[in-house]
Amino acid sequence: MSSMMWTCFAVFLLWMRSGGCTEKANTSDLIEYTAADFIDKLQSGKTMFVYFQHQVTPTISLFLAELEMSADALQDYGVMVGKVNCNKEQVQPYCTGERALHTAFLFRAGKEFSGFDLDTVFDVNSIVAEVLFAILREEIRYVHTDADLLAMEKTARGKKDIVLGYVRSLGTQEHRSMMATAYVYGSKYQFILITGGPVLEHLGVDERSVSSQVWFLHCRVRSVFTTQTSSERCHLTRMRKPLTTLNLHSFLQLMEAPLVSEVYDDPSSVQAPHFPYQQTPQVFLFSRPATEHLDRDTATTLAWRLRGLALLMLVHRQSPAVKTPDEYNVAYRLPEKSLELKYLTLHDLDEVLELFTYQEKEEEEEKYDAYDEENDAIFELLDDEIALSVYENRGNMLDMDSITQLTSENFHAAVAQSSLTVVLFYLKWDAVSEAVLGSFIEVAEKLADEQESKADVDSTVQMCAVNCVEWTDLCAAQSGGSLPIPFQPITAFPSVLLLRPQESAQHYKGMLGTQALHRFILMSRPASPALLSTQEEVISFLQEVPLPGYKPDRVLGVFETQTHTGVSPFTEAAKSLRGEVLTGLLTDGLAEKWAAEHTVDLPAVFVFPSWRTHPATLSVSTSAEGLLTHINAALLHPLPELTVENLPSFLSLGKALLILFVGEEEDEIGQRQNQALVEEMRGLVESGGWRMEPYLACWIHLGRTPAGMSVLGLYLNSMPPLPALVLTHLPSGDEIYQYPQNTPIMASSVLQWLQRIEDSTETPAGTLGENSWPPAVDFHDFLKIMDTQEADSHTPEEEEEEEEVDEEEANMEEDLVVEEETDSSSSSPAPDNNPNTHSEL
Repeated sequence: MSSMMWTCFAVFLLWMRSGGCTEKANTSDLIEYTAADFIDKLQSGKTMFVYFQHQVTPTISLFLAELEMSADALQDYGVMVGKVNCNKEQVQPYCTGERALHTAFLFRAGKEFSGFDLDTVFDVNSIVAEVLFAILREEIRYVHTDADLLAMEKTARGKKDIVLGYVRSLGTQEHRSMMATAYVYGSKYQFILITGGPVLEHLGVDERSVSSQVWFLHCRVRSVFTTQTSSERCHLTRMRKPLTTLNLHSFLQLMEAPLVSEVYDDPSSVQAPHFPYQQTPQVFLFSRPATEHLDRDTATTLAWRLRGLALLMLVHRQSPAVKTPDEYNVAYRLPEKSLELKYLTLHDLDEVLELFTYQEKEEEEEKYDAYDEENDAIFELLDDEIALSVYENRGNMLDMDSITQLTSENFHAAVAQSSLTVVLFYLKWDAVSEAVLGSFIEVAEKLADEQESKADVDSTVQMCAVNCVEWTDLCAAQSGGSLPIPFQPITAFPSVLLLRPQESAQHYKGMLGTQALHRFILMSRPASPALLSTQEEVISFLQEVPLPGYKPDRVLGVFETQTHTGVSPFTEAAKSLRGEVLTGLLTDGLAEKWAAEHTVDLPAVFVFPSWRTHPATLSVSTSAEGLLTHINAALLHPLPELTVENLPSFLSLGKALLILFVGEEEDEIGQRQNQALVEEMRGLVESGGWRMEPYLACWIHLGRTPAGMSVLGLYLNSMPPLPALVLTHLPSGDEIYQYPQNTPIMASSVLQWLQRIEDSTETPAGTLGENSWPPAVDFHDFLKIMDTQEADSHTPEEEEEEEEVDEEEANMEEDLVVEEETDSSSSSPAPDNNPNTHSEL
């Protein structure tokens, strides 16, 4: 899960909208219509997805929960989502008849547009996918045979490129991603959907051994790969990443990149690719004046073969700026090492291709091995740890012996027999649930080993799971007996709850990886607050280490008596901090002694942050909320290092982030330099005083969090030299500011820079939420979500210049193709797919 969190750092709002976070605000876009409201909206011609509710069953309750979650997503497409309670309102004919019991309806232009059986719209992905599929059914083609596809290619030839998507099953996340992308790009590309059959055979794919995939068919511009047998077919480029909305969006952007870029600078002077190509390798071929035409043909041939794998640049050696020795004829740069160029001497195109395709070929040879027929080539390239975990363990049956399977019958008895029960609510068919279930079992096994070695019955934790596909009534919190279910209906999967006898459930809101969950459970075992009555207990509380190598935060409340009015809000605050902070309560004579030793007046609250040696002393608040605010402020590091786990909590503070990006140290000198920068930032916080209140100063170590490089690149549309200081997430706007690169990072200079920003005299380096593409239709602004966190520093004048450049590049590419076709139609032979006449290759 960790890589997902860092990806979310760059597109945080998109992550929130697409389900990266299981918690959401207590607001809903689901509308409950009266009969009059429904008729009024229907006559207005608005697009509506409506369910007419007749009865409440566990299955219907789960569907309504998914329907509510889909309301927010479908709102982005101009679709209103609602329900009508037929027990209160009668809408004919939908509140009568057997069909309406198991059907949800889509209305458009004042009439019923389509009906969906509830079996086909069972979760958010299937609801959004099926509704968009219905809306786009005139724009998206569905082909069954290779002849159908050939006919589509002939129609599109010279006019429009084709995006061909294969999804193994409708109503899945992949299906939703295809529909969402088609909704945005449908006017630009022809989208085709297949679910298997002869078309896959034409693509050279075994249906039994491939996951959902996407191919881009270059039909608008003819490629150099034209033979007698393939002249009617469009050249194919396969997307090599998993089928997600963001990956597909990035892939389509890459397909719009210039086929060949010609440069007159040395490769070392050529900048690394900017957004949206910053994750794409660069390949440099060298050209000489005497063979320039052949060099260009060779570059074009290789560029087509590298389409989707790398960007190709043709370097003209006659330029004085080119310093590369003549012995080298190829150079390349990888995105993860954007400052490093490698030079080679190769003899044919296949050797260049092997630089990027060798690993993929090797994986293709192994994909038919036993238990390995899921297309290793694709999954090896996955950067999503959830999907990768599911894939790698696809042949392993999970050992469920370490956890207890809860049902409606044994739930209350199981919870009553343990002081702490941790329950995972999951869906058996859901990939995320399956990955989290594996981590949950690992935690259970760890706890079992620890408890066996300690033989401490009082600290026993019972690990349980509920399969919500089978026990819908339990997950819907519908009690079948006299005892109430101690939690609200589960609407987000997977979810983890901590249950204690006679107490309300505690939701676990942290990361669902093994380490984070294990630590939270260990921190949750002690009472909150722990009642301390002896000096030994106080010492143990202050020195206890619940997890080896982990130093927790601690909070100690000191009161004259247990009946003091401040004890109640302190206890409530302690329960809110359970699992994250160790809390203790000290009263009576021992409290007075403690207060005297520390020269404080009773009552008082001592906060012991893990990052400092001396505690902070707080006065006692009259409310738990106020006390929590003061405790959290005291625990906050003055200059925190951003990590996967603490990022959401820092964003929730609502402050602008002043982020220092430092690189990985190669030696002791680099370590001292980074340390000096961090100390300077700490001095900035201390010397700035109240002026730094609107800002959260923090830092990112790119060696420990390498994904931060992508974050920085997305913020600034390029990778600046390190260190880099950036101001972002301003509460007042979406601007991103970069501290001047050639100015030393000193506290006084940074304060002056911040003052210029506040005075609006500093020019932003980019923005978080500015759109780069218009919506496909007037009422839909889908790409606003995609670009919310992507830095866009272009002024209107720069955008006009870029449009002119893009047009020139497109004309150059078309001229190149025309030149090739003219050459082939004359006496010159067609270019060979593997020419050996190149002066250098």
